[in-house]
Amino acid sequence: MNIKKLILFMVIAALMASYVVFDLGQYLNLAYLKEQLAAFQALAASNPAWVLGGFFLLYVVVTALSLPGATIMTLAAGALFGFWVALVLVSFASSIGATLAFLASRFLFQDTVQRRFGERLKKINAGVEKDGAYYLFTLRLIPVFPFFVVNLVMGLTRIRTWTFYWVSQVGMLAGTAVYVYAGMELGELDQLSGLLSPDLIGAFVLLGLFPWLAKGAMAFIQRRKVYKGYRKPKRFECNLVVIGAGSAGLVSAYIGATVKARVSLIEKDKMGGDCLNTGCVPSKALIKSARLAHIERVPARYGFQRITPEFDFADIQARIRAVIGKIEPHDSVTRYTALGVDCIQGSARIVSPWEVVVDTSAGERRLTTRGIVIASGAGPLVPPIPGIEAMDILTTDNIWELNTLPERLLVLGGGPIGCELAQSFARLGSVVTQVEMLPRLLPREDEDAAALATAGLQASGVTVLTDHKAARFAREDGENVLYAAHQGSERRLPFDAVLVALGRRAYTEELGLDALGIPTEKNGTLAVNDYLQTRFPNIYACGDVVGPYQFTHVAAHQAWYAAVNALFGRFKKFQVDYRVIPWATFTDPEVARVGLNEDEAREKGIEVEVTKYGIDDLDRAIADSADYGFVKVLTPPGKDTIVGVTIVGEAASDLISEYVLAMKHGLGLNKILGTIHIYPTRAEANKFAAGEWKKAHQPERLLRWVERFHGWQR
Repeated sequence: MNIKKLILFMVIAALMASYVVFDLGQYLNLAYLKEQLAAFQALAASNPAWVLGGFFLLYVVVTALSLPGATIMTLAAGALFGFWVALVLVSFASSIGATLAFLASRFLFQDTVQRRFGERLKKINAGVEKDGAYYLFTLRLIPVFPFFVVNLVMGLTRIRTWTFYWVSQVGMLAGTAVYVYAGMELGELDQLSGLLSPDLIGAFVLLGLFPWLAKGAMAFIQRRKVYKGYRKPKRFECNLVVIGAGSAGLVSAYIGATVKARVSLIEKDKMGGDCLNTGCVPSKALIKSARLAHIERVPARYGFQRITPEFDFADIQARIRAVIGKIEPHDSVTRYTALGVDCIQGSARIVSPWEVVVDTSAGERRLTTRGIVIASGAGPLVPPIPGIEAMDILTTDNIWELNTLPERLLVLGGGPIGCELAQSFARLGSVVTQVEMLPRLLPREDEDAAALATAGLQASGVTVLTDHKAARFAREDGENVLYAAHQGSERRLPFDAVLVALGRRAYTEELGLDALGIPTEKNGTLAVNDYLQTRFPNIYACGDVVGPYQFTHVAAHQAWYAAVNALFGRFKKFQVDYRVIPWATFTDPEVARVGLNEDEAREKGIEVEVTKYGIDDLDRAIADSADYGFVKVLTPPGKDTIVGVTIVGEAASDLISEYVLAMKHGLGLNKILGTIHIYPTRAEANKFAAGEWKKAHQPERLLRWVERFHGWQR
């Protein structure tokens, strides 16, 4: 605490101590007020200006210090000054005093509270920023809720001071009027509980409902404003139209069909979207084949002198297509039609909040619908690097069409997709160079996790060039070349094929969103609220077109909220929950995480303990010659509550699930330690990580007494 805070704290403490030491509370009770009422009235009549000024200052001090007695002083004001004078006097004095208490709380404690609990308060801060005036107005209209608590707690939030003042001024006016009026009848009051009659409490409850009714009315007006110029159909062909049949769209349609809604699902390309056709499924099939091919380089690891896998790259690509074909029925038109979904092949365009036009091979089809879910997904981002237009670039969209293995493959991008494909092609025999403009690969992961993944890529034959920025492409002497900027100079990198893996961009074109005024974020994703609504309350969006996590499992997670809110939002809406989101990078070793990592905790100023268990100590990992990697768990100091986990190693994407379950349901490391894990399995690494935390938190004093007990027993 700095010197200014210390001085203010000591002044406040001294004033509050004086109140207790000198028993000033005896002058702020109903009995004393009634006894001295005549004397106070005579004083007010002879010196009105001095009494008014002194009363005002005293009221401000009592309120600012959060001392008991404000209610008595309000009653006294009504008895001494009459209704209108007392109402104005108390209204301004109470609001000024409340604001001083608010500012003192903010000055003394806000930084500390926000620093220590900033992550947990993020949602509250956002809510206060958006609807803080409504929250405060409601609290001010219910006088049975301690006003001094409101002052102090609101000081810890980020509500603006001016907003706090004027809302307090307006919000407390009704309650002040009631108490001032009661003060005018002071002689008939025997105790303060008389103020809280059922009729009076009912009046306050109605006042408390006012801001919510006002909010509902404002929402109604806003809806009328948003829909102005559009004519709502009297009847609808569909309950829900879903645009896009990737993970998000399929789940949305499935949920709608399950609850017997009439759903139309529109897809212009292939059912299953990127995940099935160009993303998760083909890439994991490729990774498996590449891992088997890599055994040729490490036969001694498994006790062999030589392992010689023979393959043709075209056969591997054929296997990948066969894998897609085997999974395809899960996402097929046949399956969804059987569920009751109207599957439409064509390009969708939203022409009004309740109408979607589909361009099909048979012509144009117009659908009317109560709700729309936009799940159009995302695709590879190709930045405008000079000369790139002259290159036949590869992306995750077309790399699966290759039947010949590139001899020299250049990979742009050090994120998960770039790392997975760079390692796979290197293991299959390509000479792979990976270029990343940042200082390291996998920048969203901790440095130690990224370092192990990088070592795995290099061991597979990938030349990793970090801190290299693609400057320009060129065609020189019949050869493709990339010039990469590095430490003030350019590096010449020849290649036969280039894979661009520099992120993904949301598909929002051709949907008619500009004409409807549906905005996008800076990164191109659709702007939605916590309920996944766009600017039109009946149009929702989910999946990669929204973010913030462009993963298949997150798209499916969002789809539940989008579908349920679109179908039943008039009665109850649900805010999408991002508290426990896991993900994995399927390199060798795999990198999986959930919750915070060390870098994020440091950036956000969140104090954590780090517990780390090395998988090189795990029996099953040693037996499998996969004894590398670690399990790292983040917990609050002294507690076993799990706030984040990073796992690096073989099958890390599977091992992380135990921690996802624990975090979702509030289970700590003690529960994981007390759970039986089969021996020998990789899952024991989770238990041993919990054991490392337990060893670091042994009750040393108790153990010393136990040691003495055993000595006495001997």
